[in-house]
Amino acid sequence: MQANARVLDVDANCAALDAAARTAAAAGAAVLVTPELFAVGYAPVRVRSELEPSVLPAIRETLSGIARRHGIGLAYSLPSVTDGGSWHITSTLVDATGGELLTYAKVHLFGDDERAAFSPAEAGPAVVDFNGFRTSMVICYDVEFPETVRAAALAGAELLLVPTALAHGFESVPQVLLRARALESQLTIAYANHSGTEDGCEFLGGSVIAGPDGSLLATAGPGAELLYAEVASDAARNARDVVPYLRERRPELYRSWGI
Repeated sequence: MQANARVLDVDANCAALDAAARTAAAAGAAVLVTPELFAVGYAPVRVRSELEPSVLPAIRETLSGIARRHGIGLAYSLPSVTDGGSWHITSTLVDATGGELLTYAKVHLFGDDERAAFSPAEAGPAVVDFNGFRTSMVICYDVEFPETVRAAALAGAELLLVPTALAHGFESVPQVLLRARALESQLTIAYANHSGTEDGCEFLGGSVIAGPDGSLLATAGPGAELLYAEVASDAARNARDVVPYLRERRPELYRSWGI
């Protein structure tokens, strides 16, 4: 899902998610990946100062209900607040029954606004079984670091879901870097961005789905749209058999190089 959110208009944003889930499910999609912080809008400083944390459980239940109502998996992104009071940007994967399978908190924060509003997490990406795929998640800037994606791949990930909020002017990220990440770690990456302008930020759009051979399976333009790709359950395994990057790594040697 690539779309334009309304900052702090949760009802409107959840309605847009609901409509997208209905359309995607009717088209046969098994999972809908949505942009970073879409349900609240991407405006880190405003979200931190104006969003009441007590509403977050209800938003999560609404999103689980959307998945359950339309019978589709859903990857969504929301803020979360730890027991110690730290705010994180998170993503969550729920299955077609609305059951929570996986959560992830963003490790690499981008820009002054994110760093002012949120704290960076430290836990690496986990992996779960989802619809025949070993599936993991990272968020936006995280995917631009090879270490993050490689950690998911080494944990067994074959499919990486990436909610993102990428501004206009960074076209090389989805068109070049995402394909390189997919190729070097030999997994499928679904990267879902905002479109339009939110709180003064002009978003690129340009969402992509990249295959484990680095191919572009689907790419979006600048506006709102649903992007579809069909991925074979053995795609990652086949790519890793052809060129065994993961098996032929030499981590002990790299450590001696100071990496």
